[in-house]
Amino acid sequence: MSRFFVGPENIGAKIILINDRDDLHHMVKVLRLREGDEVDVSDTVEWEYHAKIVSLDKDEAQLEILDKQAFASEPSVEVTLFQGIPKSGKMETIIQKCVELGVHDVVPVFMDRTVVVDKGNFGKKTERWNKVAAEAVKQCKRGIIPEVADPLKMKDVYPAFADYDLVLFPYENEKGKTIKEALLTASNPMYEEITGNSLERIAVIIGPEGGFSDEEAEAIISAGGESVSLGKTILRTETAGMAALAMIMYELEL
Repeated sequence: MSRFFVGPENIGAKIILINDRDDLHHMVKVLRLREGDEVDVSDTVEWEYHAKIVSLDKDEAQLEILDKQAFASEPSVEVTLFQGIPKSGKMETIIQKCVELGVHDVVPVFMDRTVVVDKGNFGKKTERWNKVAAEAVKQCKRGIIPEVADPLKMKDVYPAFADYDLVLFPYENEKGKTIKEALLTASNPMYEEITGNSLERIAVIIGPEGGFSDEEAEAIISAGGESVSLGKTILRTETAGMAALAMIMYELEL
């Protein structure tokens, strides 16, 4: 079943309007949809709908609402991936796979060992990365489109840690605590009772190809990051975020 995304303002009591040019082109020219065909629609906030096309042309589609349900495929925990910007096209792969795995949003970060240089074209890259996220969502039928934020410098990331209930810092030099142990501790009801924090928002910090500098590692831990191991092997930057996210979803959602 094809899935489309519209803002809440496009949804009425009985009718949904689709007026995005790209969506209309996809409906007409690619999917060959017609009046009477049924599709799924998300309002990107809370609700998803099953609807029937009652009219469709190059300017607008009107859909009759057949069913309305709260999101069924969104994780209960929101995970933000702070990803050290990698070179080449690795970022697109990271975004695509992490969206499939349930990431809530992605923040690209310039770190000490980031090879990529901002030459003033990151606006276009961010636009492209958001399109990759939107395409991945349609494939895996999630309720929201995870946002890829504008890139930050690492010094601007530390203050954001205060917005999260748990900040996981997968670090190759961590030989003691595993991510599983950190998640088990944080999801224990006693943890909420002691700290006053329920586990609703998690940040994951992943370094670029060269990993974290010693100064960054110390600063992350000082700012509240919890150093954890993802296993006995050292993972590539394009693998580490996916692995961490899969472990989080397995431990907290399945």
